[in-house]
Amino acid sequence: MGLWDRALDGAGIGDPGLREDYTRQRRLVAGYRRSSYLAARLLLPPPLLPHVIAATAFMHHTDTLLDSGPVAERAGACAEWVKEVHEGLAGGESEDPAVRPLLHTVSAHPGMHGRVADFLDAAAMELEFTGFATEADYQRYVDAYALPAFMLIAGLIAGEDPATDYREACRMYIDGSQRLDFVNDLAEDLADGRLNLVRETLDAHGVTRDDLEKARDTTAIRGLLGHLLGEARGCLSTSRSMVGLAPPEGRPLFRAMIEIELLTTGAAATKGPGLLRAPARPPLPATARVLLRERRSARHLR
Repeated sequence: MGLWDRALDGAGIGDPGLREDYTRQRRLVAGYRRSSYLAARLLLPPPLLPHVIAATAFMHHTDTLLDSGPVAERAGACAEWVKEVHEGLAGGESEDPAVRPLLHTVSAHPGMHGRVADFLDAAAMELEFTGFATEADYQRYVDAYALPAFMLIAGLIAGEDPATDYREACRMYIDGSQRLDFVNDLAEDLADGRLNLVRETLDAHGVTRDDLEKARDTTAIRGLLGHLLGEARGCLSTSRSMVGLAPPEGRPLFRAMIEIELLTTGAAATKGPGLLRAPARPPLPATARVLLRERRSARHLR
């Protein structure tokens, strides 16, 4: 029996159809978030893995609906999805194979119910997103959307009622991770017509959207990128407190997540204005060392 089958057994997922639903989501998550999936597979207790997969797949499906196509089409598709999930949460069942694993995970971890509802409530904000004028706008986005999204995973790992200091540490992590993503994904976002950087920060560094779209290598752009990546690095380094606040079985994954994000931040800093053409990737040897070290820690805990 393979690890995935043992994970499904350990999570109490015995129905063949439901096992196939979870397995389908595992394939999807492994396809679009390979490094994150590998870290979860290596470092989480097997009975928790299917539930984390279900939460991740739910987040990704929601994000895809929010980001794909004209605004009117997105609004309609998102409304249908939100209705389907809410009805499933209310009745405990769904005909949608993308919803069924989530509902089973909620039944196994009842604290997820409120976190799923919080995340769905935040979806409307993402639909209306037109950019951040100020740092305060960005901070509201973190509170309203990014943190509820991350708490779907962090809440599963922490248990049913995460403590306030744990949630605050999670916020610090997702603040840093989001800042990094917005810099590292600049090329892709600009190609899609989006700019997620705070406009007052661009103005302070004398950088325009046109400068970014034309991938100019200037002193101003180098200064902007260095500033943004420094902010991300600071938040991520501070978020290490999240590890000690998590239950022991979640610590290897959280340590790995933070260290890999910091490796990515370093790679992005080295790439500099090249980020305007393609994202940076964390160095594979260093990433492998992090995963192997934390794999040993996870095995020791078991």
